Amino acid sequence: MDILALNGKAWEEKARRKNPWTVPVDHEIIARARRGDWSIMLTASRPAPRAWFPPVKDKNILCLASGGGQQGPVLAAAGADVTVLDLSEAQLERDRAVARREGLEIRTVLSSMTDLCMFADNYFDIIVHPVSNLFIPHIQPVWNEAFRVLKKGGVLMSGFMNPAFYLFDWELQEQDILQVSHPLPYSDLDYRSMEELAQDHEAAEFGHSLEEQIQGQLAAGFVLTALYEDTFGGTRLPDRFFPSFLATRAVKLQRASSY
Repeated sequence: MDILALNGKAWEEKARRKNPWTVPVDHEIIARARRGDWSIMLTASRPAPRAWFPPVKDKNILCLASGGGQQGPVLAAAGADVTVLDLSEAQLERDRAVARREGLEIRTVLSSMTDLCMFADNYFDIIVHPVSNLFIPHIQPVWNEAFRVLKKGGVLMSGFMNPAFYLFDWELQEQDILQVSHPLPYSDLDYRSMEELAQDHEAAEFGHSLEEQIQGQLAAGFVLTALYEDTFGGTRLPDRFFPSFLATRAVKLQRASSY
């Protein structure tokens, strides 16, 4: 079993257990989006600023590694032409279910976030990429492919983990203790085998450096225009001390550079 297969199966199980990121939006949220009153999440608790979005009506939007019936249906109800790409068929079915329920048009694609070969160059106006690149070991291909499929002037909005989140002992956090235990960059595979993770229906996580996250976007050719931080909304111990998430807004303005 490779990492993509492991994590794809883990998200099938997360969907079965109704993880919060697998619960589709309800009818009222779609109704408000149709009236122009909408927001989406890139991180855990803070909505992405509406000022980050150009007008979305009739725009081609890719929701990248963003299944679950949340961001895609909202943007489709707001008038966008939406494609949702995800590694989990169960997550994509959440988007299709909302589309059927609400009479929306949403295209779904089963693939890794690192492989957008099914899309032509310069195709999308906007890419929405909520927290998800923690589930792959190497993220530069994500930034490179996002740059390729975006039109000139297109916008990439990404949420990702603050690498500091991975410093601390997981079990001690349950006892209200933050103890530094893990060197960075973090990999679950340094502490558990893929077989152990598969047995527990857990996805492998990777704590990427800020250099990989931010310089990686710059190296792909993007220009960063905005950033914000976020927490778990007060539900996790790290929230008392530091933000566990960041989100960036980047624009494609030039030819990609080499990394």
